[in-house]
Amino acid sequence: MPEKSQEPTVLGHPAGLFVLFFAEMWERFSYYGMRALLVFYMIKGFLGYNDANAYKIYGAYTALVYATPFIGGMLADKVLGARVAVIIGGVLMALGHLLMGIQNPTAFFLALGLLITGNGFFKPNISTIVGSLYKQGNPKRDAGFTIFYMGINLGAAMSPLLCGYVGEKFGWHYGFNLATMGMLIGLAVFVAPNVVTQFMILGGAFGSAAALIYFHEGSTALVINGFVAVTLVAAALVAAVAIQRGGLPQDAGRCPHPDRLLNSVMMTLVGVVIAVPTFAFLVQQSSVAGTGLIVFGGGAFLWLIYGAFQSQKVERERLFVVLILMFFSMLFWAFFEQAGSSVSNFTDRNVNRVSGGHVITQSEVGQTLTFEIGQAQLGYKNGDQLITMSVLDEARKEKKTNVSWTVTPEHVGMVTEGKEMPASTFQAANAIFIVVLGLIFSALWGFLASRKMEPSTPVKFSLGLIQLGLGFVAFWYGAAHPDSRGMVFVGWLLLGYLMQTTGELCLSPVGLSMVTKLSPARMVSTVMGAWFLATAFSNFLAGMIASLTGVSGEGGKEATIPIPLETVGVYGGVFKIIAMTAIGSGVFCLLISPILKKWMHSDVVDPIEPSDQGQPLEIGFSPNKDEL
Repeated sequence: MPEKSQEPTVLGHPAGLFVLFFAEMWERFSYYGMRALLVFYMIKGFLGYNDANAYKIYGAYTALVYATPFIGGMLADKVLGARVAVIIGGVLMALGHLLMGIQNPTAFFLALGLLITGNGFFKPNISTIVGSLYKQGNPKRDAGFTIFYMGINLGAAMSPLLCGYVGEKFGWHYGFNLATMGMLIGLAVFVAPNVVTQFMILGGAFGSAAALIYFHEGSTALVINGFVAVTLVAAALVAAVAIQRGGLPQDAGRCPHPDRLLNSVMMTLVGVVIAVPTFAFLVQQSSVAGTGLIVFGGGAFLWLIYGAFQSQKVERERLFVVLILMFFSMLFWAFFEQAGSSVSNFTDRNVNRVSGGHVITQSEVGQTLTFEIGQAQLGYKNGDQLITMSVLDEARKEKKTNVSWTVTPEHVGMVTEGKEMPASTFQAANAIFIVVLGLIFSALWGFLASRKMEPSTPVKFSLGLIQLGLGFVAFWYGAAHPDSRGMVFVGWLLLGYLMQTTGELCLSPVGLSMVTKLSPARMVSTVMGAWFLATAFSNFLAGMIASLTGVSGEGGKEATIPIPLETVGVYGGVFKIIAMTAIGSGVFCLLISPILKKWMHSDVVDPIEPSDQGQPLEIGFSPNKDEL
């Protein structure tokens, strides 16, 4: 194998890493930008779905998004090569985002089908290329993936602040168009010559940084957006230097059979033509998708159980550990993924997102004021009209938010003309916390490991679940102590996101590592596939859990969404159950962790089978929350 240390480096890492950093960052920008708007679009847009239907479609979509990378990875390994697979995936996803802006049900579901299919090609293979930049045994590989992981979360942080803001404030299609532009920039960064790539990275970074500074509501939002903007520009400058020194090697992710590439691509495109409408149908008929996941997931589980009982003692007990932690991981992500569904609607309907403004006083009673209505008026009456979220959404849709308001005694204390942050922008909280805390946690585990105090994998899983549960405790406590209108202090929402992020940083990075360490070499791919299917099922389960919080009726009729005082208890009740379940599961995992640690047999060194010699496994990112 040729030495790869001769390739140009920046900060000790291959120059190509920084090209992939930005290609993936823009792809995640497009994905999370669309996700930030998806549930709101289905409920408030032309579809007019109620909460339950929107959650079911959201759950089926995210489940299939996390199931397809297994297929895309196999196609890249066998026939396409990672580079071609990434290009196909990027084109399909760009088409999907573009189609989302067309207000037609058929176009909407075909767009979701394109995004599901495209993600299957793109997601697993770009991280495989990252691994190929490092020669086997290079100690900087883990640090390289950490840098790549920061790119993922930088894109996830930017997207709600731009796509979410623009989509909610100016129109859904504008938000989706921004997601389309992000995907096209990411694709251009990946395939263009180095000079063009430099221009795309720097131009996209400076343009986005300017937009982050321009699109904000209030000083707090400006500080947050400014932090993301500065981080983005700094990363772009480093990437520009890296590209100047060489960029992505031409042979990275090359096709295994170049002579058959054209035929392989043609056959793949035929498969895409079949897959896109199939996935569109499965998303629309979410119960069918759920049945399919149960059948395939159940089959994989039974196959692993059979394989475990056919194995020797050490392998059998290790597989039991994988299966048990797979269950806990599934629970974690089913709860965590409420962020894009029930927690988003809770933020929209019950979290006070208004800052500043004028507070109406007793002296203004009897006066008629003219101002733009917003979240601060939810639950109040203007004459005979009760302001609900449905009324507010309709007024915004028709651009009739400026009203004449006759002040009565019940309006004393109401805020007018305040700065209202769009609900979708709060989905950036998790990614921002990861950017800030990710390296701290990485250093913490290294510090503890050097002193032989690092927690075992089962203990990390239990800590992750417990902290996730505490995050939902914060949501529940806020919902249990609202103001007189049923509005919750925004600090409880941010505290909940913070606790969920620290839980993610405990559990997420060790999942795939655990699978590859504990699975027998002869069946590691099967175990990995089952892990992906469990992740897909957890997203489908997330949609089912979110439906328990459904409070809206069908069709966008007036007053289909009750006032905040009537919805806050619904969200609080479900969040309380999730909190108790997550904490209880974490405690149970902690109690059985000594047994699981024993079954891991960390002191046993596996014999290397002849077919495996010289062929270490390449590990990239898991589909679930893009972890290492």
